[in-house]
Amino acid sequence: MQELTPYAFRVVSFTFPAGEASKTLNTVQKLYEFLIQENFDRNDVLIALGGGVVGDLTGYAAATYLRGIRFVQVPTTLLAMVDSSIGGKTGVDFKAYKNMVGAFYMPQFVYMNISLLGTLPMREYCSGFGEILKHGLIRDAESYSWLIENRDLLLQRDRSAVTEMVYRSLLVKKAVVERDPKEKGERALLNFGHTLGHAVEKLKEFRLLHGECVAIGMVAAVQLSWKKGMLTEFQTKEILSCIQSFQLPISASGLKTEDILLTVSRDKKKDADKIKFILLDGIGNAVIDTSVTEQELADACEFIL
Repeated sequence: MQELTPYAFRVVSFTFPAGEASKTLNTVQKLYEFLIQENFDRNDVLIALGGGVVGDLTGYAAATYLRGIRFVQVPTTLLAMVDSSIGGKTGVDFKAYKNMVGAFYMPQFVYMNISLLGTLPMREYCSGFGEILKHGLIRDAESYSWLIENRDLLLQRDRSAVTEMVYRSLLVKKAVVERDPKEKGERALLNFGHTLGHAVEKLKEFRLLHGECVAIGMVAAVQLSWKKGMLTEFQTKEILSCIQSFQLPISASGLKTEDILLTVSRDKKKDADKIKFILLDGIGNAVIDTSVTEQELADACEFIL
């Protein structure tokens, strides 16, 4: 806060407990009340300093308070840097339904300080690889290969390698979002690994990190892609090995297939009565598939359990 004081008439802070459990309308209401009591108006700015939960919630509050005030994203986790802080998706969970309430609302800018990543616990840091590997797999085979070649440096958090990795990942998401800002078509490809990943995340009661759940969801999607003849067996095994090598899980124990299928059936990514499933037609080429049958989905669930 001291660093901001010279540039603002007044600086105040609002904090809430860390974790997905705080990403609710109840927290948003508390933030609204705080902003009202502090006399915030449309000339003021909200700064989201934290991980994805902070960014999503702050962005939604900014989009809806006084019909919209400015906000800035300052992500402090690898996952938030390469994913949630970019693209203008804001929102909160509603009861047991993830990201069900939200708005498309762009920040004024996003500021990333790579040195902050050195403060993260290893598990939290590696969670970010879930989204980074996803970006390479869906749209940038060259960057995916680069990740594998530089894996040791990235796991050691080499500053130069990490900076390059974040930059490459952001280029993929930037290109997709600019072509489809409201997710009417191509942007849905960014949901690779998320359909089953969100179901696992919910059923595990958020004990697994988001990037870990995305990794598990990607494993299921890769298996489906292989079964449909879109990936070779070699490619499938190589992707699973790659995910594991970045210290991410490839399975979720303790869950039931029927529970996952029920949760997926309530997913907000449905198109009419069909789930839009993102598959790989080769590395670097994701496609939207609405023809996945319930049996195929069940088989994919069995593969990750």
